[in-house]
This record gives sequence, C-alpha cells and structure tokens, in this order.
Amino acid sequence: MMAPNDENLEIVSAFADNSQLSPVTLQDESEEHRKQRLKNAVDGLLASYGKYPEIEGIGTTPLPSKENIVRLLEGIQVLLFPGLIRQERFDSLNLPYAMGQRTTTVFEQLQEYLEEVLCWEYSQGGEDCHQREDFRDQVEGIVFEFLEYLPELRGILAEDVDAIFAGDPAATSKREIVLAYPGLQALSVYRIAHFLHNHGVPLIPRIMTEHVHSRFGIDIHPNARLGRGIMLDHGTAVVIGATTTIGDNVRMYQGITLGALSPKKHKGHPLDKRHPTIEDNVIIYSGATILGGDTVIGAGSIIGGNIWLTHSVPPNSRVYLKDPSLQQEVRERKAFA
Repeated sequence: MMAPNDENLEIVSAFADNSQLSPVTLQDESEEHRKQRLKNAVDGLLASYGKYPEIEGIGTTPLPSKENIVRLLEGIQVLLFPGLIRQERFDSLNLPYAMGQRTTTVFEQLQEYLEEVLCWEYSQGGEDCHQREDFRDQVEGIVFEFLEYLPELRGILAEDVDAIFAGDPAATSKREIVLAYPGLQALSVYRIAHFLHNHGVPLIPRIMTEHVHSRFGIDIHPNARLGRGIMLDHGTAVVIGATTTIGDNVRMYQGITLGALSPKKHKGHPLDKRHPTIEDNVIIYSGATILGGDTVIGAGSIIGGNIWLTHSVPPNSRVYLKDPSLQQEVRERKAFA
C-alpha cells in the first residue's frame, strides 16, 4: 500500500471538494471548459490566416465557388443533352420556351463567373478590371461565342457517342451512353472547359475538369487537344496531360497515362510540349503509359496493355509485350489444426 504524500493528499482533497458539487455545477464547469476550448481553436485558426495567403481568399477579389461552377456545368449539359441530364420532359411545344429560359440562365451565370475570375486575374497583375473600358465587352464576347458554339459542340459530342457505340459491344443504345457512361461525361466536360480555356478564361476550366476527375477518376487537362470521335472505354484512371495532342477516331481504355518525362524541367513553362502526340485511328489498351513531348504514336497504331513507351513509333505499328514471363505454382494445402 502506498504511503500518503502531499501530492496524493492534494488529489484526494480536490476529489473531495468536487464530490460536494451539485451535478448542475459540474455541468456548468464542463460547458465553460468546452466553450474555452472552442474559443482557443477559433483563435488558433484566426492566427493562421494571413500566414498562407495563397490558400485563402480573405479580403481579396471574390471568386465563384466550386459549387456554383458545378451547377453552371450541369446547366450547360442540359442544353447539350436535353431530357437526359435532369428529370425533365421536353416536347415541340415547350422546347423553345424551356431552352430559351435555360440558355438565359447559363448566359447570366457564365457572365457573372467570368467577371469574377477575370477581375481576379487582372488583380494579380495589379490592375482593376473595372478601369478597363473593354472589360464588359470582353466578358460578353466570350459568353456569346460560347453559346454560339454549342450547336457545333453537339455535333462533336454526337461523334464521340458514335465512336463509343461502335467500339463497345456492351452499349445497347446511344441514349444509354449519354445517361450512363463516365467516358462521355468526361469528354463533354473537357470540351466545354477546353473552349473556355482557349478563350483565356482562368480557373473555371480547371474546376470543371477536376470535378469530373473527382467523380469518375478521369483526368483530362483543359489545355489538351483532343480530336473528334474519341472513345474512352471505362475511363477509370485515365490521365491526359496538358500538352497532349490526340487525333481523330482514337480509342483508349482504362488506366492509361499520357504524361511527361520530367515535369520538374518544365516548371515555369507550363505550355512547353512535354506530353505525347497520338495521331489518328490509334488504339491504346489498358495500363499503357506513354511519356514525353517528343513521343509520337503514328496513325493507325495499336499500343498493347501495360506498355511503357518513351519513344515514337511509326504509323501502323503494333507495340506489345512478347511472351511475358509468367510464374505459376500449385501449393500444397496444409490442414488446419
């Protein structure tokens, strides 16, 4: 048995004192303690603000939220695939009114968000967007050009749907592809983002493509150049880097990387050609990795699964692993005791 000492006596005394408190008093003290801890946590956060200005937006030019950009993106897709994105019914009577209303909504949202991101970009260079006489015309010009591009974009997406339908025996209809296939969703969002990116819009294109990346695991940089009639079959874990060029009628399966050899070497020069070029009518099977800005996959080539390529191949090539060494053994099963 431990001999009593001063420390033990103090603990016992404190316990005895608390034991005399009513439950209400103990609850009040506990509540005060919780409030103080919460205050300390808030004070700690407030103290951290300003230390890392690049990861906060306090007192700066406002930017559109990711949630608003995703909502805008869905509104655009309703215009591209009416009746297949939301639970809505359109017919010949209500279509002109409904599309007019939705197009106006997209116009107003896109105009608002473009103003915000372009003002932010000008502020990074020390400029005030509102001091630019042509700012309003610049924003409206991009919005109108985008809306006028939508009929052409529908034709491009129809070719993507055709390519998927022709290449996937499991596809039962083209509407199924629009409704269910993540590869087409990724392509449609990429093509929207690519247009905006090419018209000098910052932030919004990347938010759009990264939203799809987070949903489906398909990462297509908005600066990449993709041709027509693209098939992304399954699509999961496909990565298409910023300076990739892909021709027409290219078929790609899951787990493909079209990447850079040395990203660090190009730091500060984001548009240096550092990703491969895939010419027309190429098929790339799952797990292939193709790297480097000087790497060109010639037209009509087939790149087999799990290939690692850092050099060009001529047109009509077949690249595949020849007789890979496969080890197999039959293990003797031991009875459990």
